[in-house]
Amino acid sequence: MTIGEDEPDKRGRTGLHLTGLDLDRNPDIAVREVELLACDWYVLRATTYDRRRADGSWLTERRETYDRGNGATILLYDTEARRVLLTRQFRYAAYVNGHPDGMLTETAAGLLDEQDPETAVRRETAEETGVEVGEVTHVFDLFMSPGSVTERLHFFAAPYDSRSVDHRLHGVHDEGEDIELVELDFDAALQAIGTTITDAKTVVLLQWAATAGPFVARP
Repeated sequence: MTIGEDEPDKRGRTGLHLTGLDLDRNPDIAVREVELLACDWYVLRATTYDRRRADGSWLTERRETYDRGNGATILLYDTEARRVLLTRQFRYAAYVNGHPDGMLTETAAGLLDEQDPETAVRRETAEETGVEVGEVTHVFDLFMSPGSVTERLHFFAAPYDSRSVDHRLHGVHDEGEDIELVELDFDAALQAIGTTITDAKTVVLLQWAATAGPFVARP
C-alpha cells in the first residue's frame, strides 16, 4: 500500500500517480510514466514523457510538477476614494528566498478547494478582508509559474466602500492566519511595485486596473 496511490493521503486522495497518463491533446507529447514523490498536503510528481521536436525527432524528458490546486485572487477598489484594499501576511517561501521579513502585501487570494472560482474568491475575500463583495468582474486566468507549478490562477476585481473597512486582523484563526489590511492610494500602490509590492498576482491586477480596469484615465 502506497499513500496517495492506493492508500488515502491526509486529504483522502488516491490515484495521485495516475494524473497525466491519459493526456492526448497534444500529438507531440506522449506521457510514459508518473512517479508520486510527495503528497503531504500538496502533490509533487515526476513525469517522464516523450516530446517530438521541431525536426521530427523524439526526446525523452523527466519533469517535476508541484500541484497545489488552482486558485483565485481579487483586486478590491474604490474609484471615488481612489484606493485599493490589499492584505499583508507572512509568506515563508518568500522569506527563505531573500525577502527581508516575509511579510508580503497582496491582493486577497486563496485556493478553490473544489468550489467554482467566483464562489471561492468571495469566500476568500470575506475571510481575509471582512468585505462582502457584490458584483465581481472576471478579468482573466493565468499560469503564474508554468515551468514547475501546475496552478491556474483566476483573476477578479470588485468595488468596495473604503468607509466601511474594519482594520482588525482577519483570516481563519484555526489555520494560523493573522492577516493585516493595507489600504493604499492607487497611485501610491503603482509606485510601490518592485519595492514594497513584489507579489506577482498583485502587480498584474494593479497594472490591469491602470491600463484596462477601473482606474483607466477617461478622455
